[in-house]
Amino acid sequence: MDDTLSPDYLVIGAGAMGMAFVDTLLSDTKATIAIVDRYARPGGHWTIAYPYVRLHQPSAFYGVNSRPLGEDRIDQVGWNKGLSELATRDEVCSYFSIVMEQTFLPSGRVEYYPKHEYVGEGQFRSVLTNQIFRVGEKTRIVDATWMRVKVPAMGPPAYEVADDVTLIPPNDLPKITRPWGGYTVIGAGKTGIDACLWLLAHGVDPQLISWIVPRDSWLLERGGIQPGLAFAQKTAASVGAIAQATMEASSPEDWFLRMEAAEQVVRLTDSVWPTMFRCATVSLAELEQIKKIKNIIRQGRVVRIGTNEVMMEQDSYIPVPDTLYTDCSADALAKLEPVPVFRGRNITLQSVRYCQQVFSAAFIAHAEATYDDDSKKNELCRVIPHPDEAMDFLIVSLQSHRNGLRWAAHPKTAAWLSQARLDWFGKFAPTPPEDPAQAVEFQKVMRQRVEGLCAKLEQLISQVPGKDAARAKAQLARF
Repeated sequence: MDDTLSPDYLVIGAGAMGMAFVDTLLSDTKATIAIVDRYARPGGHWTIAYPYVRLHQPSAFYGVNSRPLGEDRIDQVGWNKGLSELATRDEVCSYFSIVMEQTFLPSGRVEYYPKHEYVGEGQFRSVLTNQIFRVGEKTRIVDATWMRVKVPAMGPPAYEVADDVTLIPPNDLPKITRPWGGYTVIGAGKTGIDACLWLLAHGVDPQLISWIVPRDSWLLERGGIQPGLAFAQKTAASVGAIAQATMEASSPEDWFLRMEAAEQVVRLTDSVWPTMFRCATVSLAELEQIKKIKNIIRQGRVVRIGTNEVMMEQDSYIPVPDTLYTDCSADALAKLEPVPVFRGRNITLQSVRYCQQVFSAAFIAHAEATYDDDSKKNELCRVIPHPDEAMDFLIVSLQSHRNGLRWAAHPKTAAWLSQARLDWFGKFAPTPPEDPAQAVEFQKVMRQRVEGLCAKLEQLISQVPGKDAARAKAQLARF
């Protein structure tokens, strides 16, 4: 017989977005919540990620609103030296366990069901016992798994591999027990960068490393946006540089060049124009290291890896004998068409600010806790798809600014943002005057500046050619 539960919310997934949503809901409401998750501990994909993974953004920008992540420390060693700390996999997993055990469960309003799978229609089952649970019709169902975060350990690669070829996920790099004739990293995203850096950090000669890069990417320079007073001046300069690059750019290409000149974005080489942007972030020291890898193979995606030939979409090549391949090709965030966040009893967590999924989840919880009308909530929570193509950077920048203008027009939301730990963007905004009349004028001027940026971004996007133009038009139609 099924067990029936009656929480106010059923949250599917105890990953970063699910945890951030629940944390804000606990703080801002008296709701009861059931969390169902297929893993044995909170943290989502972090619990099965490769052991040397770290956040690409400062720890201060991650986690849940109610509890800081990390020690507000500046790294003293390594390729992130001089910048705000980046939490490791183990630190992130420990953090989410602490949030669950010291905040969520002691509240008496959260029930946690690890090793359970949601099967649809308000039902979930135990992976270990097959016991079925269901929630009542008044329970709102929150999907914190919709963005389909995927890491290589979750499944096989999307290409053929001969039986006598050694291909490992990045999780297995630390398990290597002998030297190999060559090391090939497959994939140009965050995971591929991490694998290359791991090999270099462990003394592998860059000449022995081959890197299959289907698409070059624009990378964010981590040092430009940093938390805390120690970086306030530099961060303010970065924010100003981005605005200046936008207002002075004559074309999308010119915008990227100006952003690059201001060291807000970087790339592997000046000789290749990047066609991808997926929010990956590097320090200048990390960039210097990965540039040491000279054998970069740009022939599209891998089709098949054989003993004596690697077939690519555009060509093939003969690999070094005794090559160890590391698969970093998993698409971390699926390319999905956005859906309304609020639909009947369903809430689907998605990004409402580009590259900031955990903030977005917390913001959606704020909207749910603060406003009664789902149409108003959806107006405030217009979805920003995760960027993929280079020109998406312009599009998601415009969408984020437009969402920010909507939020600023609602006093309750503006007040929430001013107190939200995860709203790192707001921390860099100029402080309004204390005098009420001056504050009103200040806000008017700031709004005009953002509207000016939006107008210029629209102008630049209108120059985007071909298929990018069609995608931009479709994406902006929702805004």
